Amino acid sequence: MALPDLNLLVALNILLEEGSVVGAARRMHLSAPAMSRTLARIREAVGDPIMVRAGRSLVPTPRALQLREEVSELVEQAMRLFNARENLQMDQLERCFVLRSNNVLVGGFASRMLAVMRDEAPRCSLRIAPEADFDDEALRQNRIDLYIGATSTLEPEIRTQTLFTTNFVGLARRDHPIFDGEITPERFAAYPQISVSRRGRSLGPIDEELAHLGLKRDVRLIAPTFHSSIFALLESDLLLPIAEHSLWRLDRLGFALRKFDIPLPLKSVVILQAWHPRFDNDPAHCWLRQTVKHVCIELRESSGLLS
Repeated sequence: MALPDLNLLVALNILLEEGSVVGAARRMHLSAPAMSRTLARIREAVGDPIMVRAGRSLVPTPRALQLREEVSELVEQAMRLFNARENLQMDQLERCFVLRSNNVLVGGFASRMLAVMRDEAPRCSLRIAPEADFDDEALRQNRIDLYIGATSTLEPEIRTQTLFTTNFVGLARRDHPIFDGEITPERFAAYPQISVSRRGRSLGPIDEELAHLGLKRDVRLIAPTFHSSIFALLESDLLLPIAEHSLWRLDRLGFALRKFDIPLPLKSVVILQAWHPRFDNDPAHCWLRQTVKHVCIELRESSGLLS
């Protein structure tokens, strides 16, 4: 269906407000003849004279009076639509932002996000959706606003931004015998270990590097989350290899745990945030992305853990 020139709505609204071709021309920065031609186009589009002469002035027709409120509302809605970026007030916005994230980010990250939201977007809330076992196109289907993690299996059109890089370290109880001497690959592999995997996997990059040295880990426990495995360290000789950003704010819990460098050439992990391009220019989503980035920088600097 052919659409009419929607600029005519703006002109019609001004004509009805001014009640004068000359006044409308002045507001639209047009000459009087040009405004008269615009009125002729409006009449053709609406199928009504709109303005008729009464003596030396023009008066609206009954059809024009009927349209006046509706036209004014449509123009106002259009102005709000195109000026939303400038007019957005985060302290008045009511919205639930849905993030999909690895569970190790939820603790320190979510609490800091909520603190910022309390000050800047008090009517907004945050929901953390767990990572899925497969790429379910959640971003494309608009079921989540933002993904935070290290995945490389995103849809081709998805936008990404690097948040930080992190490394794997080891974690053990503070008086663990591994701290009694130099931590070598042999000593590291000698102690029982925990594998954190939501998919139930026991092998990964650590095992590949150990295999190059003819060594093999003894994985005694496979846990789905960092939080479910950390308590197993406190009264055992288990070791927990874990991404270093998992230790954000862990010291505040007062656990008698100590981290150590894993004596293997493991690659750093890049953590990113990803979103669908439909949100590129959405002002609330821009605020969300900027806030996530700022919070990650702040946590990095305060913890001294990340690069």
